[in-house]
Amino acid sequence: MVEPSSTLAPQARRRLRFDWVARALFRPREVFPAITSQLGDTWLTPLLILTVTALLAVIVAGPLKQVAAQSAQTALPMDFQYYTPEQQAQFLQAQAATSGTTFIYVFPALVGLLKVWVGWLVLGALLHLVLTLLGGRWTMRSMLNMVAWSGLPFAVRDLVRSAYMLTSHRLIASPGLSGVVGAESGTLGLLAGSLLGLLDIYLLWHLALLIIGIRSSTDPGRRKAWTSVLVAQVVALLLQAGPGVIAAKLGSLTIIRPFLF
Repeated sequence: MVEPSSTLAPQARRRLRFDWVARALFRPREVFPAITSQLGDTWLTPLLILTVTALLAVIVAGPLKQVAAQSAQTALPMDFQYYTPEQQAQFLQAQAATSGTTFIYVFPALVGLLKVWVGWLVLGALLHLVLTLLGGRWTMRSMLNMVAWSGLPFAVRDLVRSAYMLTSHRLIASPGLSGVVGAESGTLGLLAGSLLGLLDIYLLWHLALLIIGIRSSTDPGRRKAWTSVLVAQVVALLLQAGPGVIAAKLGSLTIIRPFLF
């Protein structure tokens, strides 16, 4: 186990390690010992990739969302005919704003960046805390490096979804297992849909990389590794579902009565 890390020692200070990407995804047992043993920060490369793919998915989905918003029939209030012309114009402008750039691109992009960067910090901190409580000896830097590289399956997911939308010209209505709960509009329904939408084969791939990464350094044992990963990941998923609910609320925002009279 000393030779792989020693051969990479002269390159330890490199911030961008694109040569590790394919191996981290498909040969993790080969590269994760080097990742966790680095003295410097190696998290920048996977996070840059995740940022680009998250923004790519937003850009690809944008035109499809605009077409869907323009083709959708606007639901008018029951007493809309009694509004003054100025009030009617204000209502229609508020409806049109929900299909504008802010709601189609800006808010989803911010949510995507929030999931990548804040999600990385939260999961890294949670894993470090749980492993420390279980007797592990990880540094926070090594944990953040490992968590960042184990998130690369989500970049693959973004690329697959972007390719699907480009080729089919259709939005992904029910990602992951979100179709199980149906089209619920309440807050609890949106929360359940957002949470289930995170459960897919790429999450399992991510969990497998976390386990391999944890056991590649100061191995706490199979049981402690699985316990720490599952506890931290469940908490992280619950926190991550929140931005999805906010995005859904903003994306379907309608103004029922923007005036008081």
